[in-house]
Amino acid sequence: MFKQPFAFSTHHARWWRQISASVVGLLLCATQAMAQYPAKPIRLVVPFTPGGVTDTSGRLIAEQLSKRLGQQVVVDNKPGASGNIGTQMVAVAEPDGYTLLLGFDGTMVINPHVFPKVGFDTMKDFAPIGKIGDAVLILVANSAAPIKTLRDVINLSKTQSGGLSYGTSGTGGTPHIAGELLKDRTGANLVHIPYKGGGQAMTDVLGGNIPLVYTAIAGAIPHIKSGKLHPVAVSSAQRASSLPDVPTFIESGVPDFDINSWVALLAPAKTPKAIVDKLNAELNAVLSDPTVRERLNGMGITAMPGSADKFAQEMQRDLTRYGGVVKSAGIKLE
Repeated sequence: MFKQPFAFSTHHARWWRQISASVVGLLLCATQAMAQYPAKPIRLVVPFTPGGVTDTSGRLIAEQLSKRLGQQVVVDNKPGASGNIGTQMVAVAEPDGYTLLLGFDGTMVINPHVFPKVGFDTMKDFAPIGKIGDAVLILVANSAAPIKTLRDVINLSKTQSGGLSYGTSGTGGTPHIAGELLKDRTGANLVHIPYKGGGQAMTDVLGGNIPLVYTAIAGAIPHIKSGKLHPVAVSSAQRASSLPDVPTFIESGVPDFDINSWVALLAPAKTPKAIVDKLNAELNAVLSDPTVRERLNGMGITAMPGSADKFAQEMQRDLTRYGGVVKSAGIKLE
């Protein structure tokens, strides 16, 4: 039986007009909100205690972004579990651009492999904004040790029945990963000695209790300049501007050995792209400022402005390659 077509009544027409007006209104409000962003202070969660290089670099970026954005970027230290606690807080925060994370490579790309549970997914729970910079790592020896070059390290390690010890700031940190990767790539008989922080490791290598320390370049420079420590090589692709006479591991015979610690800016996943793009542009402007670059360099950090996509690719690369090193070395934390 033939049915009459649906009759679009006046009531239905009015209902659709109201719905359409509401949708348009919401879109206009959202567009206006993004255009006015930021309209209030922004919280920058730093998942570590105040005073370290990560915190200090975060405070510098917060200070400079505040000037450019016209709103205060307030640092909120949320330490615990090697950065996992503060990082997880941002992962579940409202994706509105008003809660950001100071990301650290140890937390973002190493912790997921060494902890049984971290409470976040590095690649799914965050919207990368951009890298702030790389902290160059360096292998240094006590000046009294018979070590001047990487070849000396390799040769000496093979004469030691128990292996050649190297200290780091702790199990599962980027220097530890770098040391294990170096061991794997060169065949050196290296034995990791973990400390609770880089300060004690540095004290012990200066005192001759251990022959080597793998550390961030900033903490080693004063002792290199005083002659108490001898630099073996840096882990960056190019020589460090602060130590131009020190070779890279690549120059020393280890192809593609490029492993740095880094700090970066991230937002919760699903943060509007317009906000991420604006923050990326402002961050790059900050990092291009010669004064900011100089201040970061004083912390041992080389400013690395770039796109959010490029940083996301680097983060995925590190997450993948460090997973292999952690598994091979059997590194675990509870």
